Amino acid sequence: MPEAFPAWMLLSLLAAMGLRLWLSLRQENHVRRHRDAVPPAFAERISLAAHQKAADYTIVRTRFGRAALAVELLVLLGLTYGGGLNVLHDFWSAHFDGLAYGIGLIASVAVLTSLADLPLDLYRQFRLEARFGFNRMTPAIYVSDLLKQALLAALLGLPLLAAVLWLMQTMGSYWWFHVWLVWIGFNLLILFAYPLWIAPLFNRFTPLPEGELKRRIAALLERCRFGAREIFVMDGSRRSSHGNAYFTGFGKARRIVFFDTLLERLSPPQVEAVLAHELGHFHHRHISKRMILVFSLSLLFLALLGQLIETPGFYRSLGVEHGGTAMGLVLFALVMPILTFPLTPIFSHLSRRHEFEADAYAARMASAGELSAALVKLYEDNAATLTPDPLHSLFHDSHPPASQRIARLQTT
Repeated sequence: MPEAFPAWMLLSLLAAMGLRLWLSLRQENHVRRHRDAVPPAFAERISLAAHQKAADYTIVRTRFGRAALAVELLVLLGLTYGGGLNVLHDFWSAHFDGLAYGIGLIASVAVLTSLADLPLDLYRQFRLEARFGFNRMTPAIYVSDLLKQALLAALLGLPLLAAVLWLMQTMGSYWWFHVWLVWIGFNLLILFAYPLWIAPLFNRFTPLPEGELKRRIAALLERCRFGAREIFVMDGSRRSSHGNAYFTGFGKARRIVFFDTLLERLSPPQVEAVLAHELGHFHHRHISKRMILVFSLSLLFLALLGQLIETPGFYRSLGVEHGGTAMGLVLFALVMPILTFPLTPIFSHLSRRHEFEADAYAARMASAGELSAALVKLYEDNAATLTPDPLHSLFHDSHPPASQRIARLQTT
């Protein structure tokens, strides 16, 4: 590795941020141009008022995203070239060394970035979402969630951080492989623990009541040969009017969860079709494939960090005067998501392909017509734009545009 990084480190960060800004402006302009006419494929099912609400919601969220991007850039520049990390190093190194220093440094960066995000999150929840009728969260619930999240971060994150730093300091030049194994184990543990102990801290989960919907779901699960321990309804309406459904856990902890808002809006055949789509992900092993991809990439990035962390130029190129395991880990976590943003179309493409496969499975196991009708309702209820900018969608959307999904379902 070279001993010094050229100025392209800063230029690369600014270029990646500039790309995100350009895509955001494209999205806003594209949605605004198509605001006054419902796409022909949806003209009979979506009113002009609903279409315009979705356009306005998308435009406001896109502008808000630019404000969040500006805050992200200011925090990054302040911590790196602005000397923030040097100040934190001086403070923690004057009081601690070894693991205590590393935990203090990383935890303080996490707290500072969270505090910077807090005003944005408050505005998003209580102004932006409320403006369009989606927010149902009270300040009391918000504060309760915040405290629970902080407690979980401390109880789960600090021991993991200590283990990672200890491995980085004691396992020699191949520490990154040991950290990778610990990271995999931690994620699998969380995947098992989340539905049983973590999710119930934030929401109430009640068994799906007897009736037509439960009978339909039981028959669908039998057709798909899918075994789920339990089927729950979650009180998502306590926080938002957005609807959703998901699988969580694995093995004996695996369960199906419906938001109560979803069940309120969709008919039993439509809910069955939505669940069949989710079962399509299971049938095609999409979750396992994504986990393998994420674990593989994490190994690659940890190996890269193993090289950068021993390179003084890596720190100097970001305005940091002091190296070390903790500082290297902080810098890597700050800059890599930005530098790798141009690669996101690859992963978005894979995700959209999985969505098409799950739609096709749902059409076989349930009803293409009911799934199409359910998707239209969900797009309308969630104020999702029907006219996204194609290039913005290529980067940001894990699901195909509505027009593409509906068109495929109509030909199934």
